[in-house]
Amino acid sequence: MKKFFNIAGPCLPEEHYMIPPDRRLGQIRELIDKKAYFIIHAPRQTGKTTLIRSLSRKLTAEGKYAAVTVSLESFTRPSVKEMIPQILKRMEEDSKIQLPENCLPPSRDDFAADPDIALRSFLSTWAAGMDRPLVLLLDEADALPGEVLISVLRQLRDGYTSRPAPFPQSLCLVGMRDVRDYRIKVREDSNSLGTSSPFNIKDESLTLRCFTAEEVSELLEQHTEETGQVFEKDAQAEIFHLTQGQPWLVNALANQLTTHYAALVKDRTQPVTRDHVLQAKEILIERRDTHLDSLVDKLRDKRVKSVIEPILIGETAGGEVYDDAFSYTLDLGLVAVRDGKRQIANPIYAEIIPRVLTYMLQTSIDEEPAWYVAEDGTLDMVKLIEAFIQFWRRHGEVLLKGMKFQEAAPHLVFMAFLQRIVNAGGVIEREFALGTMRADLFLKYGGREDVIEIKLQRTSYTLPDGLKQVSKYAKKLGRDTGYLLIFYTGSKLEWEKRGEVEEIEHDGVKVIVLRV
Repeated sequence: MKKFFNIAGPCLPEEHYMIPPDRRLGQIRELIDKKAYFIIHAPRQTGKTTLIRSLSRKLTAEGKYAAVTVSLESFTRPSVKEMIPQILKRMEEDSKIQLPENCLPPSRDDFAADPDIALRSFLSTWAAGMDRPLVLLLDEADALPGEVLISVLRQLRDGYTSRPAPFPQSLCLVGMRDVRDYRIKVREDSNSLGTSSPFNIKDESLTLRCFTAEEVSELLEQHTEETGQVFEKDAQAEIFHLTQGQPWLVNALANQLTTHYAALVKDRTQPVTRDHVLQAKEILIERRDTHLDSLVDKLRDKRVKSVIEPILIGETAGGEVYDDAFSYTLDLGLVAVRDGKRQIANPIYAEIIPRVLTYMLQTSIDEEPAWYVAEDGTLDMVKLIEAFIQFWRRHGEVLLKGMKFQEAAPHLVFMAFLQRIVNAGGVIEREFALGTMRADLFLKYGGREDVIEIKLQRTSYTLPDGLKQVSKYAKKLGRDTGYLLIFYTGSKLEWEKRGEVEEIEHDGVKVIVLRV
């Protein structure tokens, strides 16, 4: 069977192109050897399950440990009495598949009578009956409902503190969130673990990093070695740029390019180019596979909204509540911190978020892209600006009241209008970062690049800062013209009179300023 780029479930070395999973978290073996209990947390589909399944197979095969991976994802009923026996059943079943016969656990039926101590007793008896240490890797641990999670953590901690009495030598809880966020889910004054943390026996809390640029190239070149099909260097660079090494996104792009049933470049004699990568990106965004849809669904969460909205408009945010929300959104994989800036995690997410937030608006805009294409194939920006002024005068008031992301609504409305026009054959690249007081749009259409800066009128510095930023970016693109869009959300002017255009020269660049 030929290998392919996997986008569903754990990777298998005999079937999938993959980077060795333990490379991204090499310290795990040392933690197990020192008998540690620890956490691995990372966003969905970053390789956590691939890592721990590979690790448990390797540890058991070496003969030094009996290591078993057990998923807790399906135990969603909030009943300790029902779920603890079911968890023991899952451990029993998974062990039969993963361990040799002399390492199998006792019958769960001997422990099910009292669920409040069943897990601890079961694991103690299991560990005592083997000639090697037991290592337990609990996947999707943070999926357990509150009461069940409290019971599991309490029993694990109780067994841990009783050592050197028999109990698993090492244990790992794996999930999307760090253990600090378990407290949000389970702590109540009337029913808590009695500590500031629900798992204060942990030795380390580790996160699984994304691929480096070198690892992305290494993964893609595995396909080249097997098939002879080359990913051109700028195609490899674009894949890393668009994904920032997020494992599922890397594999999804590569799959759409080469191993999908409707791959863009099926002919193995043809190289994969940067243009192919950009086409694949559009397909992924339009198709919105499960991975992307699950992230989009999180935008309904008030905590996520409180983090994403300031980033979209470049405004500063902070405080204890915000910081907790940011940590939560970071664990979801939607945001990242790079060069000291809090920003959307990667360009694909940065593009899909505003598109999703404005999808219904985009589809309701009655504008034909052909109206704005000049004779040379580029966009007639003056005509586009004039059209947006008319659109804003007619619909802005209603749209601002109806959008969930109220602060970012002006930005989103313009991006929806622009996306409707550009869909015919252009590309919008977005750059958002917290505290920059701006949103940068780079519009590519008909072989020309334009920069558009969006700002909310806040202070007397809004215009001069905007002129400086636009002229700087226009020069980077080799353009002598740039565009600055300033929204006056507090304006008392009648809506039908809003919108004026001014041309301002700044540092050798002609800046078209649109005030609405």
